[in-house]
Amino acid sequence: MTSLATLPGFLTHFPAGLALLGVAVAVHVRATPHEELALIRRGNTAAAVSLGGTVLGFAVPLAAAIASSANLPDVAVWGVVALLAQLGAWFAVARLLGSMRAAAMKEAAAMARAVLKAAVAIAAGVLNAAAMTT
Repeated sequence: MTSLATLPGFLTHFPAGLALLGVAVAVHVRATPHEELALIRRGNTAAAVSLGGTVLGFAVPLAAAIASSANLPDVAVWGVVALLAQLGAWFAVARLLGSMRAAAMKEAAAMARAVLKAAVAIAAGVLNAAAMTT
């Protein structure tokens, strides 16, 4: 039964990927000046879009790392590289657009920034993933 031949790898790499994703989100939330989780709990859609883009932007290169790495330590190293690239992209866009902190009270203004930040996070993640496989 060759369809289950990769099950052991799945059983190790999928939980490791979820753990790395959780760590990356926790680092992002602490490293950025916005209280995104608190804003999301209060129903702020812009914060949810921004953080959602960040999660997807990290998951893409993490998936590439899992798919192309030889072992879990290799995945972890590339996960750190992906996280640093994502944080760099986030801070570059934040500097370009200015803080969402003041705009967070005005959902419409915050949404425009959030959508662009999410798009840049996803784009950076896709480029990051492609660069890992070269």
